[in-house]
Amino acid sequence: MYIRKSIRSYKGATYTNYVLVESVHTAKGPRQRAICSLGDLSPRPAADWLKLARKIEDALVGQADLLDPDNGEVANIVRRVRERREAEADSAAARTASPHAELINIDPSRVSTERHREAGPVHVGYQFWRRLELDRILTGCGLSETVRRLSCAMTLNRLIAPCSEHAMPDWIRRTALGDILGVDFDRLAEDPLYEVLDKLYPLRAAIEAALVARERSLFNLDATIYLYDLTSTYFEGLAKRNGKAKRGYSRDHRPDCKQVVVGLVVNRDGFPITHEVFAGNTQDRSTLSTMLDRLAKRIGLNEGATVVLDRGMAFDENIAELKRRKLNYVVASRQPERNRWLSDFEETDGFAPVLRAPSPLNPAQKKTSIEVKTRVADEQTYVLCRSEQRIAKDRAIREKHEQRLLADIDKLSRRIADKKLVKPDKINQAIGRLKERYPRVARYYNLAHDPQTASLSATLDPDKHAKAQRLDGCYLLKTNRKDLSGDELWRIYVLLTRAETAFRDMKSPLAERPIFHHLEQRVEAHIFVCVLAYHLLIAIEKTLLDQGIHTSWPTLRDTLKTHQVCTIVLPTSDGSILRIRKAGAPDTDVLDLYRHLAVPEAVIKPQHTWTKPNSD
Repeated sequence: MYIRKSIRSYKGATYTNYVLVESVHTAKGPRQRAICSLGDLSPRPAADWLKLARKIEDALVGQADLLDPDNGEVANIVRRVRERREAEADSAAARTASPHAELINIDPSRVSTERHREAGPVHVGYQFWRRLELDRILTGCGLSETVRRLSCAMTLNRLIAPCSEHAMPDWIRRTALGDILGVDFDRLAEDPLYEVLDKLYPLRAAIEAALVARERSLFNLDATIYLYDLTSTYFEGLAKRNGKAKRGYSRDHRPDCKQVVVGLVVNRDGFPITHEVFAGNTQDRSTLSTMLDRLAKRIGLNEGATVVLDRGMAFDENIAELKRRKLNYVVASRQPERNRWLSDFEETDGFAPVLRAPSPLNPAQKKTSIEVKTRVADEQTYVLCRSEQRIAKDRAIREKHEQRLLADIDKLSRRIADKKLVKPDKINQAIGRLKERYPRVARYYNLAHDPQTASLSATLDPDKHAKAQRLDGCYLLKTNRKDLSGDELWRIYVLLTRAETAFRDMKSPLAERPIFHHLEQRVEAHIFVCVLAYHLLIAIEKTLLDQGIHTSWPTLRDTLKTHQVCTIVLPTSDGSILRIRKAGAPDTDVLDLYRHLAVPEAVIKPQHTWTKPNSD
């Protein structure tokens, strides 16, 4: 493709015009065909003409340059060319439809396929990206088409086959994402992906708020119950440039690594409402006020809404904060608070069983039997919950912690006896750290240091120990709601498992951890992309769940992988080659999923390309 100069005279005036021309093979040899007029290009240097022609040629074959901003001039020319070609194609199709149209002869022995790409998972993911109107949301935030496309690609990667930004371009090229988006990713490298993270970072709140509003409308979601929980996510490396990367209590059992703490609020259906990233040494109890502020600012927090919390945040100051904001709450009480209800737990009268339906995924699975009893005190309703099956679990956890505590006490005793730890204040600090590390069982033991004999004694309190044994399998809920039964309050509390499920899905299969980014804004943007991917995941699962289909995303993803896009190569008898780029026919199980998800069977519109024989 090149640009040809055309000069003509009219009424004594000379007019210069530049025409975009391509070379084509015909039965009579190579010929030049004018594509479109470009007007007068003389104001610009002649060296720029060839660059313009190449950009137009790249755009016409779908190789849009993702690294450069959109070129309005090129886009306008490409639009005109495509309109002309579509008109010519329609005319050719009309001639082909004629009963006298010429048929082509195919050589079956030379038919082949090429460029096979996985299509099913990215097709479903992209359809839900469109259904949640994420492209519209990102456009409203002022992001360019290039950033929107790459944001989509990065989110789908996190949903389908999570990998680093370095490996992501290769994954994109192995899928049909380029065919679906109409973009050639052959030249995509990792740097633009990092730039996308930087551009998403300041827009997280606006995107999250708009996405929540869209999901509420689309799925008719509840806006009265908010489930709040936290988890930790660890780093690979020292993360010295991230002020939030700290060592703290690791839910991932990686105390050797720095981490950040992620707080997440979900609704009763498991859809994320808002999230926040805290320093890795942040205590759970100190995060509630911040998250309530985020909720109020991003989506509005109406008086009378119910906030559900786990025992890690069941402290008096948090309860007071919820009351101050005129919110209802359902929280699990901390372990020591159960002691005052020991006699009520031991008294069987008043307990009523909670009837639980079998799991749709595993109907043969035996559900844990739960009994509840309500008591009112201190203007609060307490729900006493007792589970026979949980007794063995609680006992095993307590005994494991107790063994670890005694082993660490023994180590500390030897250090003191060997004079490796002498100063009393250092010894008391070590004792305090043991109590902090094993709060569940340290309260049963009285630890005392004797400077005279350089020894450490650990005396078991038999009464506290026996009381803990009797409370195995028992836990306590408390609430300021007086309009619900113990059964209903217990069911609201167990909705908190939806937040735990969200964390489990974000860590696997969305592979939020470990974090390899070290810059604070890149870390938070990485977590945000994981949250976006979880929005797609929960929307897909919710769509099926509403139809009574209980299937997890990993299972769906593996089923969808069989549907692919490829190019069919059809050599003809005259030496021409017809290439048809299209999706294969989906298997029955894939077709069923498309139908249940209301996803179109057609992944892409078939594309026909002719290659004419070379003329001597």
